[in-house]
Amino acid sequence: MSRIGRKPVPVPANVKISVADSTIAVEGPKGKLSWTYKPAMTVRFDEAKRELLIERPDDERTNRELHGLTRSLIANMVQGVAQGYTKKLEIVGVGYQAQLKKANTVALQVGYANQVVLEAPPGVSVTVPDATHITITGADKQAVGQFAAVVRKTRPPEPYKGKGIRYEGETVRRKAGKAFGSK
Repeated sequence: MSRIGRKPVPVPANVKISVADSTIAVEGPKGKLSWTYKPAMTVRFDEAKRELLIERPDDERTNRELHGLTRSLIANMVQGVAQGYTKKLEIVGVGYQAQLKKANTVALQVGYANQVVLEAPPGVSVTVPDATHITITGADKQAVGQFAAVVRKTRPPEPYKGKGIRYEGETVRRKAGKAFGSK
């Protein structure tokens, strides 16, 4: 049996859960999320213990795969509406910078002829504390991670000088440049 699927999902007191048909809706201080899970899975909310239980009908391969996945996605939803998710990016390079154009729209100057303007999807907010740092927050873990990846992809860090956009704390493997006068 799936070790992850077996674990109950603890629900904080400030989060409301509603399960109807094969749709779960989670509402908390950071936002509202809903997701339609596969009908083969059974999701029960135990009001007394304040936890969600995910069960599967049998030990078929697809049901075993879906068991842990369903539990993980629901746990991410609960954590997202309770605390939220944050991704921090840093920009390295002379003249490389970011600025906030309007609400949730970031303009990047990262070595191209023109600025790259990216608009955050709904439910995701972007802040620029200073010109070389970007903070992306939201309740949906997938949306926050996807937008952070899109921002990073505009100029990924290169291995020779390390210039580009990287996640905060990410290490970039550096390569040695050309060696002159080796003969």
